[in-house]
Amino acid sequence: MTGKTRKGVRAVAILELTKGILALLAGAGLISTQNPGMRRALLGLAQRAHLNPAHEHPSVFMQAASSLTNRHLLMMAAGGLLYASVRLTESYGLWFERRWAEWLAALSGAIYIPFEIVEIWREVSWVSLGVFGINVLIVGYMSWVLYRSRARAAVPVL
Repeated sequence: MTGKTRKGVRAVAILELTKGILALLAGAGLISTQNPGMRRALLGLAQRAHLNPAHEHPSVFMQAASSLTNRHLLMMAAGGLLYASVRLTESYGLWFERRWAEWLAALSGAIYIPFEIVEIWREVSWVSLGVFGINVLIVGYMSWVLYRSRARAAVPVL
């Protein structure tokens, strides 16, 4: 792998690491909502941010957090843990230049493209376009890396 290619793959690895860590933090946040003191902490945070807890946006989050059952919470946490595990494993493999991780990055990114297209179809926003664009770039780049490494392996060395 050349220096430029290595830097690009490592940038994707850092992005995947970030997504994995954020998924773990979100899961920990979900689990912590079951703590009785968490509601008070959320209310205190809303007040410090000068948000009225009775107003529409903060109250939606408070109601959602309080209506979660233990079963739903555990299912969501397990899904988050699985997602984080895949992202962190992919990040490790990309950082250490493992071919399987290049395949995982290309395929796991490609899986989301149809869903992102549907989201854009429903409502166009800068966020949905940005996520779609970044994902297409990553899938295209990882596909190019895979193609290039295969082409190199096919060329006989004289």
